[in-house]
Amino acid sequence: MATIRKLRGRWQAQVRRRGVPPRAKSFDSKTEAERWARDLEAEADRSGWVADTRAAEKTTLKELLTRYRDEVTPGKRGSVSERARINSIVRCPIGHRTLAKLTSSDVATYRDERLKSVAPATIVRELNTISHAIEIATREWGLWLPRNPVRLVRRPPVPRGRTRRFKEGEEEALLTACDRGRTPLLKPLIVLAIETGMRRGELLDLRWEHVDLKRSVAHLPLTKNGDSRDVPLSRRAVKVLDEVHSDDPKRDRVFPMTGNAVRLAFEHLRVRAGMSDFHFHDLRHEAISRLFEKGLNIVEVSAISGHRELKMLKRYTHLRAADLVARLD
Repeated sequence: MATIRKLRGRWQAQVRRRGVPPRAKSFDSKTEAERWARDLEAEADRSGWVADTRAAEKTTLKELLTRYRDEVTPGKRGSVSERARINSIVRCPIGHRTLAKLTSSDVATYRDERLKSVAPATIVRELNTISHAIEIATREWGLWLPRNPVRLVRRPPVPRGRTRRFKEGEEEALLTACDRGRTPLLKPLIVLAIETGMRRGELLDLRWEHVDLKRSVAHLPLTKNGDSRDVPLSRRAVKVLDEVHSDDPKRDRVFPMTGNAVRLAFEHLRVRAGMSDFHFHDLRHEAISRLFEKGLNIVEVSAISGHRELKMLKRYTHLRAADLVARLD
């Protein structure tokens, strides 16, 4: 049984259970004290112990995410993007909520407000980050919560993946526009993306020590999903790489550029080419679709692209019906 008493002008509730430290908390009214004691005892009956929520009552979501950003995020492949994501979340009003008072309603309100300014896919990533931070806190950092409120909230539906591929004459227009730009490595970067289906980050991380032009293979020691893989190089890819290497054979990296530099250069490029709706990642769509059109099977394409699941591979594969007609007869 809980003990309710008046102490120094406030009502104190105390709950005792054998084997764990007693829990006590003061309230302005007797009703609030009794309600808190009932909830704590009910939880104790369900779990067999009296949960210590004091740490959760003192820790705000902002403080939790900041610790998660500093201790957990650096060990991830996508640390740069996750750090930026967390920095954005903690600036929102929800960051001031303590974990003990954070409800699914708070999270749903955050979701709806953010949907006014960012895409659904961004919201899904943000909610997943918050949810994982809470899981780490409850499993490893000694913060107790009866449940993870983020897991109770619906994720907004994410639009279907892009299906943009080159239209007639667009590849030539894009490469011709490269010659009028100020980034000489952008053209070979685009050609290699089309020929290999490699992600932008994989291309920018590629080092000459991992490129074997004689065997026509590029080795990727660490990819987005944490695995390594070998990517076969077409004759066109080998020719482009040979030209890039001849221009500066002392470079360690094939493309010594930052992701942001490529993003900005490509934005200017697509304007010059009259392809404002084309994204750099669409080159990967194009490359993988071409692999299927060449007759490679799913296993062969997944080995080149690095996809683990067929469901994900299908999102990147958009075959033109007109190109498949000849294979039906």
